[in-house]
Amino acid sequence: MSTRSYTEPTEAELEAYFSNPNARKRSPDGHGAPPPGRRHGRGLHGYFLRRFGDARKATAAAALTVITGALLGVTLLLGLYMALLATDLPPLSKLENPEFQLATVAYTADNEVLARYARQNRSWVTYDDISPHVINALIATEDHRFYDHWGMDLFRTVSAVAQTVLAKLHVPGFYTQGGSTITQQLARNLYNDQIGFEQTIGRKLKEWVTAVQLERRYTKREILEMYLNTVEFGYNAWGIETAARTFYNTSAAELDPLQSATLIGMLKAITRFNPVRNPENAQARRNLVLRKMVEHGYLTQAYYEEHKDDPPGAAYHSAEITASMAPHFAIHVRDWLRAWAEPLGLDIYEDGLVVYTTIDSRLQRIAQQAVARQMKGLQAVVDYHWSRPSSGNYSTDINDFLKLDGYEPFRYFWQTHPGLLNTFIQETPRFRRLRNQGLSRDAALDSLKRDAVFLDSLKTNKTRLEAGLVALDPNTGSVKAWVGGKNYEEDKYDHVALARRQPGSTFKPFVYTVAIDNGYSPYYTLRDTSFTYVDPTTGQVWSPGNTDGISGATMTLREGLAQSKNTITGQLALEVGARNIALYARRMGIQSPLDEVPALSLGTSDVTLLELTSAYCTLANGGLYYPPTFVTRVEDRYGNVLYEATPTPKEALSETTAYTMVDMMRQVILTGTGQRIRWQWGLSGYDLAGKTGTTQNSADGWFVLMHPDLVTGAWVGFNDRRITFRTNWWGQGAHNALYLVGDFFKSATDSAGIGISRDARFPTPADFAPAELPGDDRDDGRVGW
Repeated sequence: MSTRSYTEPTEAELEAYFSNPNARKRSPDGHGAPPPGRRHGRGLHGYFLRRFGDARKATAAAALTVITGALLGVTLLLGLYMALLATDLPPLSKLENPEFQLATVAYTADNEVLARYARQNRSWVTYDDISPHVINALIATEDHRFYDHWGMDLFRTVSAVAQTVLAKLHVPGFYTQGGSTITQQLARNLYNDQIGFEQTIGRKLKEWVTAVQLERRYTKREILEMYLNTVEFGYNAWGIETAARTFYNTSAAELDPLQSATLIGMLKAITRFNPVRNPENAQARRNLVLRKMVEHGYLTQAYYEEHKDDPPGAAYHSAEITASMAPHFAIHVRDWLRAWAEPLGLDIYEDGLVVYTTIDSRLQRIAQQAVARQMKGLQAVVDYHWSRPSSGNYSTDINDFLKLDGYEPFRYFWQTHPGLLNTFIQETPRFRRLRNQGLSRDAALDSLKRDAVFLDSLKTNKTRLEAGLVALDPNTGSVKAWVGGKNYEEDKYDHVALARRQPGSTFKPFVYTVAIDNGYSPYYTLRDTSFTYVDPTTGQVWSPGNTDGISGATMTLREGLAQSKNTITGQLALEVGARNIALYARRMGIQSPLDEVPALSLGTSDVTLLELTSAYCTLANGGLYYPPTFVTRVEDRYGNVLYEATPTPKEALSETTAYTMVDMMRQVILTGTGQRIRWQWGLSGYDLAGKTGTTQNSADGWFVLMHPDLVTGAWVGFNDRRITFRTNWWGQGAHNALYLVGDFFKSATDSAGIGISRDARFPTPADFAPAELPGDDRDDGRVGW
């Protein structure tokens, strides 16, 4: 065990020890101060201590160096992160030329909106076409420092972060906030594929950068315009213009403060604050927007107090084709547009085309009302007649049927046609599905017959009487009214352009046209008698008769057409030939396939109502065939004309032949099967011609009315030809389709500004002279020969 000696320090040594701190530091070997070369230590602090020789300065310099280095590191990392984000930011070309989906809007001839075709239903409006109340409501609510920042509002961003953090900690009075400026929201709206909507730092950084770029390239007015044209309001309504029309049936320019506040309030949550679905929520949100407008000086407190209890007052105005004033026509126009646009590389759902159509909104509404009124009565006719065992006609007054009640429609029909009901059931998809699942025929039938809801729906659909009506300008071929069915929601099938049915006697004018054009006189006579024709090739026997029997009298062609005699028409058809009849019908506008047999003369080949009415226009205008025109002009979103219709008629008939046929068909209206149009509808003062038509078993009723300014055709029947009118009287076109045309034409002539002239006359050839009837010296002003 070693021993160490101890020497008592002197007073001088103690004083030096306590007065000099360095003297108290131990050397590495434990024996006093460090060696001179190692007394300042290592690292940044030692480096700066050696440089400055002052501990405090060395400490400050070291700390500053660490902070600066950290900042440089963060900056470098942030730069690298932004470089990686740059691949997801919208390119410069998209910033300078953002892409928008704009709806194609179709207008009527009198400039009412017919339909909108869009994936995003949007109509662009400029800043000047937006109500200032909308602008004020938006800025007051979403970004009141909008005019002072450069895309980012640092104060609002920091405040939003603090508010959100406190809200997450459940601190009372604090709520989660977004903090995005209007420009940042626009960045998301325009470039959501690149920026996205997820709550991440990356998304926020991309949003900031894009917002700054937008502010550099666009004025504040342009940013507001773009924002208000890109926001969504629900119901596939995009942009303030579409929203104004969807909820208030007005334009963006006409929105008042309450309407503006309601729509801007929706932007917070379009479902929760929808003024149609949730009016109470919408009112509360609207009032918050109004208070913001008061706070920032856009409204007075008095205005707020006066209107805070007002309801939102919104109503849904659908832009769907089903809500169009002419849904079947709108779909026909859409299909035409798609076929026209596709070869040009245009997309009618995104390119914002402006389409002007031929339809007249006034005539269209009149047509819809006429069809609705008359079809209600005609449905009552068939409902009652098929409800009872008696096959007799209850009344010839349609109003009598509307007064009846207490009967089950079509009860007797279903009782006496059980086999037909089974057939209908077997033709349904549900029956086929049951069979595919392994059920036998009888088991599937029994299952569906026990399904009351299914059976009732099937019967209702089968026994619903349908109709079509179309009106054209004979001098241009322009479609002025188009009703494709009784109710689009119930039956979307178009009975104007798609449904092909036998035209019956409305096809007879083509037979007489062949004769007249080949030298026959309207006074050429044939005997009203039965005959039999046997086809030499097929051996098929044809022996037509008349609905009202055979008189045996000799009749002129004029009389035979007016009285719609099948026997006269049939004999004439054998003389002029079925091939010629088909040829003339095609020249005049019939495009459907035609069987070139003698029975064609009585309308046995199916045609559409549109082509039949169009062919009658060829007679009404003096022999020129105009293809039906639906669209007059198409413009792009900038007003450049892309298409303009130039109707080019083809001379189908001589003016002499056309006028002769019209004059013969005047007799149909004067004394023939169409005379009801004059006395029942009070139209005797107009120059009218036309033809009725009825098919076998009263399956189809037709009527086409010609006037120099308008040609109108109508069809009435069941979609399934196996169901027909019960009585011959009501099954005639003169007693069903004529009612639709009569109601429509009478209402049109009673409406101011429609332009159907009482003084208009069919075009008369200049070299015509009054003619005399054979064996008669009366001057009746008819065509001479």
